[in-house]
Amino acid sequence: MLFSTMITVLTTIGIVLVFLGEAVGFFKEVSVWEFLTDTEWTPLFANKHFGILPLLSGTLLTSFIAIVVALPIGLSIAIYLSEYAPKNFRKTVKPALELLAAIPTVVYGFFALMVVTPFLQQIFPDMAGFSALSAGIVMGIMIIPFISSMSEDALYAVPYSLKEASYGMGSTRLQTAFKVMIPSAASGIIVSIILAVSRALGETMIVAIAAGQQPRLTANPLVPVETITAYIVQVSLGDVPHGSLEYKTIFAAGITLFIFTYILNNISYVIKKKFHQKYE
Repeated sequence: MLFSTMITVLTTIGIVLVFLGEAVGFFKEVSVWEFLTDTEWTPLFANKHFGILPLLSGTLLTSFIAIVVALPIGLSIAIYLSEYAPKNFRKTVKPALELLAAIPTVVYGFFALMVVTPFLQQIFPDMAGFSALSAGIVMGIMIIPFISSMSEDALYAVPYSLKEASYGMGSTRLQTAFKVMIPSAASGIIVSIILAVSRALGETMIVAIAAGQQPRLTANPLVPVETITAYIVQVSLGDVPHGSLEYKTIFAAGITLFIFTYILNNISYVIKKKFHQKYE
């Protein structure tokens, strides 16, 4: 077990060392200040700018849309399956929901481009053919199983005596679900949200296909954007010479995403721990 644990730790350390080794070469030529504050990202153009903010804003925008879509739907599904659905229905529907997580993300990407985008253009005529909104909605659909399945497991694990005590006090099913079950299962629900957020931040193919590859610093979901992962895919196709400054940008972008995800996971872990202590 110690050996298995060390494999995961050493793999993570190896990934960080690879990122740092290449990113150091990048930051020898581009200042960290310029990287963090410049509002343009055009390393593949003649007029080169190396500001990560446009890629970061695209990543956060699509991930935020995905969570806005997935969280209420996923949590509603979890509450329904745990509190309202018959057992046979739960046994049938839950595996079907989890199949959503097994669909290749490239399929989701083309679904966003060919189905969701034309539908949204009927509602928003000014929306571009590639947009953060379309990619974010489909990403939200993709991560619904992460929230619904894990949250339902957490709700199902709450001792039945708590539910009986709530009913004994005259509470309805809805009151029991929101005032007893969810607070008691808050730790597991937060874990599911953390996993979903991390999955959304690291998603590649959906945003590469449907969001467009136009890095811009914007909060408008109706225009094309580019995420960090989509840019890494773009450069990794082989058109950029290996070892060049342009090639090293993918490692600088990658270490930025790694650090951001690491900080986010630690913040979420602290929140989860406080919830766990509060309702323990």
